[in-house]
Amino acid sequence: MSAKTLQYEAEGAQILLRGIMDKSGQNLLACYQCRRCAAGCPVGEETGVTPDRLIRLILLGDREEALNNLLVWKCVACYTCGTRCPNNIQTARITETLKQIAKEEHLEPLRPRIADFHSAFMKAAGHMGRFNEIEGMGIYEVKTAVKELKKGNVGAVIEEMKNQAKLGMKMMKKKRMHFKVDKVKNRTEIKALYRKAKAEKGA
Repeated sequence: MSAKTLQYEAEGAQILLRGIMDKSGQNLLACYQCRRCAAGCPVGEETGVTPDRLIRLILLGDREEALNNLLVWKCVACYTCGTRCPNNIQTARITETLKQIAKEEHLEPLRPRIADFHSAFMKAAGHMGRFNEIEGMGIYEVKTAVKELKKGNVGAVIEEMKNQAKLGMKMMKKKRMHFKVDKVKNRTEIKALYRKAKAEKGA
């Protein structure tokens, strides 16, 4: 299958580019498409969009494609791209920014469960200053269960509970299930950062 031809949209290109560079802290203008990031991306082949192509979409002002592609939702933040990039461009920070923009604009995520996990992770991390598996997964499971129940998929909820119980038992046997609640010393600072971020979004 041939790839879509990229079209330059001058009117919105600069607005999109500047907005993403400001929020992500990445200099996308430094990308000269050497594709070293693409060679190391573990999900590029699966998503059909590699880090270099995502940057190209943004540079050309293709807002719709930049926000609606699987790389945004399936990026595992391994930072291989940034490690290989001669200009230290971290695509994970770009995909994170695009997730936030999609959420702010109430766009339907291509992978709703990934979006739910992302939301649960951020909420749990904001509570204790670091991610706690029990709290984070509890938030995630409740969120997904409520969605399935609204659809009338009771069977799906029961199946999910069984699968998670089996996984939990396996993790306990391998001593990988952590019940201890870890927290940072200065949680007030973390909460202040969250409040500041929310205030800046509303500005």
